[in-house]
Amino acid sequence: MPTDLHIHSNLSDGTETPEELVKLAQAVGLKTIALTDHDNIDGIEVAMVSGKGYGVEVIPGIEFTTENPRAEVHILGYFFDHHDSELLAILGKIQEGRVDRIYKIVEKLKEQGVEIAADEIFAISGKKSPGRPHVARVLIAKGLVTNFKEAFSRYLDFRAPAYVPHYRLLPAEAVELIKKSGGIPVFAHPVISNCDDLIPDLMAAGLRGLEIYYPGYYADQIEHYLALAKKHGLLVTGGSDYHGSNSGRELKLGEHTIPDELVDKLRNEHIRGN
Repeated sequence: MPTDLHIHSNLSDGTETPEELVKLAQAVGLKTIALTDHDNIDGIEVAMVSGKGYGVEVIPGIEFTTENPRAEVHILGYFFDHHDSELLAILGKIQEGRVDRIYKIVEKLKEQGVEIAADEIFAISGKKSPGRPHVARVLIAKGLVTNFKEAFSRYLDFRAPAYVPHYRLLPAEAVELIKKSGGIPVFAHPVISNCDDLIPDLMAAGLRGLEIYYPGYYADQIEHYLALAKKHGLLVTGGSDYHGSNSGRELKLGEHTIPDELVDKLRNEHIRGN
């Protein structure tokens, strides 16, 4: 049965609760999922409990949003100890940084003549993992932009006027943190980051996989990363990056999956490493 290793709930920038995601996963025939909220693990426990009730295996997951000077670099983690004290302490710092970032984005938007309040964003995001998609939703709701694409291209993209960098956890630091907490670090959607030159350094920090099967990838891009994975002895993963039915993305859960054998290799790697 199929698997999806990249799913977000409303505890980061998705629109559905962890329980709703598990129920939906069962309805569309998924055997295994990973809840990979941005810089947030609050949904893992409830998703795992819900998964037992619906017959869906829920793998502990996370997606760290890190930066280097050229781009955002996202690092996925799987099978880590989500009670690890060092992990929890660093996540607390990252989450504080996310809240501070929202206030700075609001100020930059004001400089562009765009008036929204931070509290309008926190009303839909909470104060654990607020991010740019939440800002975009407020901009859309107030009629200040027409859609997510416009919100990001005009204001929120990496080099747009209201962009504000994250708390600076480096990609290698995220890899090391996942590894130290017993997990498997994976380079998320590397086509988007376009930072292949980072792979050797990330491997030195403990990187064990590449997210190769991802919505919108062309065949030649998949072949390129399959060749890189083979060259470096890295695991192959994939997922939908599903953010919910009302997230502004067209993708439906269950439309982009990977076979069980890739999950088995990930699980076996975790068992060998621990």
